[in-house]
Amino acid sequence: MMDNILIIEELFENIQSINNFFSKKDLSVKNITENEFKNINSPKSTLICHKNFENKVNGKAGLMKVARNFGSTKIIVLNPGNLEGYSMESEMGGSFVCINYSEFDDVIKEIVFQQISKQKYSFSDSKTISLIKMAEKVANTDVTVFIHGPTGTGKEVISNYIHQKSQRSSNPFIAINCAAIPENMLEAMLFGHEKGAFTGASSANKGIFRAADTGTLLLDEISEMPLSLQAKLLRVLQEKKVTPIGGQRDIDVDVRVIATTNRNMMDEVKDKKFREDLYYRLNVFPIETLNLSERKEDIIPISVALLNRHSQNNIPYINKDAQNILKNYVWPGNVRELENVLQRAIVLSEDKVIKAKDVMIDISGKNNLYSDIQENLNDNKIMQA
Repeated sequence: MMDNILIIEELFENIQSINNFFSKKDLSVKNITENEFKNINSPKSTLICHKNFENKVNGKAGLMKVARNFGSTKIIVLNPGNLEGYSMESEMGGSFVCINYSEFDDVIKEIVFQQISKQKYSFSDSKTISLIKMAEKVANTDVTVFIHGPTGTGKEVISNYIHQKSQRSSNPFIAINCAAIPENMLEAMLFGHEKGAFTGASSANKGIFRAADTGTLLLDEISEMPLSLQAKLLRVLQEKKVTPIGGQRDIDVDVRVIATTNRNMMDEVKDKKFREDLYYRLNVFPIETLNLSERKEDIIPISVALLNRHSQNNIPYINKDAQNILKNYVWPGNVRELENVLQRAIVLSEDKVIKAKDVMIDISGKNNLYSDIQENLNDNKIMQA
């Protein structure tokens, strides 16, 4: 279900910028004027207004009365002013939020989005928007999906998104990394086993396929699955039945399978490392994720979402110079590298503002990060003295 947003147009100078931003998100937005107030009924919506409008209706109490009449359960007041970064005042358990800022830039927009949406991810690049629309289409069906892409490009995020948008969303979503499980354990984990089926099997285990019954199973890094297991997986996908190790009967399973890989699967097939028949069984609907450097407009949205995750909703502001560094770097390690850089920046930053000196990236490839961090810390000590 989309989040419903009501924006009171009065006194906003940048209403078009706000609308353009929300139009890229999975949000239902309606602009309203005072003349329309009597006709608005939007239960559990978020109300956004300018600080001057709050003042116009006699402050917080008046604004809360307006929100109650609409059915809104959250109020966000935007207050432009002169300050470095931003500040946020949250009351009533987060139901009434005032965000003070100097410029309604990409970072502030994403901070507002984090206050509104329950999504753990964010995006703005047109390529990602196209990918999300494609994922929504395939989510409405039950076909097997094969997601290809470099490491750290969000393959598991897309898998989870497909599950959440599908009719199976209220049922289990289970992910298993085929590269992380020893070969002698993977079969038992996937298909289950009976008590006494092998040494150490002191009790029965139904396995991940049966645990994911009626839901979605993500087979991450499936290119790492041993050939000996690929034939058994193929049978499960064809017959929709599993036979636990040591078992004598087949058990029906109803599972939507999503597989991911960071390898060229046609090369794996040619090199006899992956079964051709299994590849075509999995590759019903292929999806490709892109490197972060190929979707630069996603860098700030993802950065703010990561900062939110690692700073317990006390998101630091990224100033212009730091934003430029993040947007112009190539990110060979994709989102995982970006996450590392931002975690370092949280530690090094002061007064809840991430500056260029806090963004420690080893651009030279000489791995001088330790000395750079020490220099940053020393500079901060001198400034405090």
